[in-house]
Amino acid sequence: METLWIIFGFILILTGLIGSFLPVIPGPPISYGGLLLLHFFGGQTFSKTILITYALLSVLLLFLDYYLPIWTTKKFGGSKAGQWGATIGVLAGLFVGPWGIVLGPLVGAYIGELFMGRSNQDAWQSAKGAFLGFLLGTGLKMMLVGAMLWTAINSI
Repeated sequence: METLWIIFGFILILTGLIGSFLPVIPGPPISYGGLLLLHFFGGQTFSKTILITYALLSVLLLFLDYYLPIWTTKKFGGSKAGQWGATIGVLAGLFVGPWGIVLGPLVGAYIGELFMGRSNQDAWQSAKGAFLGFLLGTGLKMMLVGAMLWTAINSI
């Protein structure tokens, strides 16, 4: 039975890795759930420090994932329309495939700014900010989930 929990724990961790790219799946919390399964049911032992650190980082990144694109869009001179456009672009990008997920915030922020009557140059600045926020959030999530995966692999 323990082997089944180990397999399920790793499936959750890998699902969390996929969730690092897809905005609909909260990657780090799902991966953390996989670590907890390994710890409590899979016979793996992680220190309290590791478990608490990963829990806090997962919660922090859950909030940062939504805040970073908004913050970077503002920093690059974007308006609310650019922020909404970036959000809609991410969601629409889910239906286009991997490139849609990556380029969705960029295109969405650009179109949102153009709809508000901003110049091409201003719209492009806002789009760059949205794209940077998306990449930053994705990178941070991938690093955290990668660390969780590494910790799980080393525990076996």
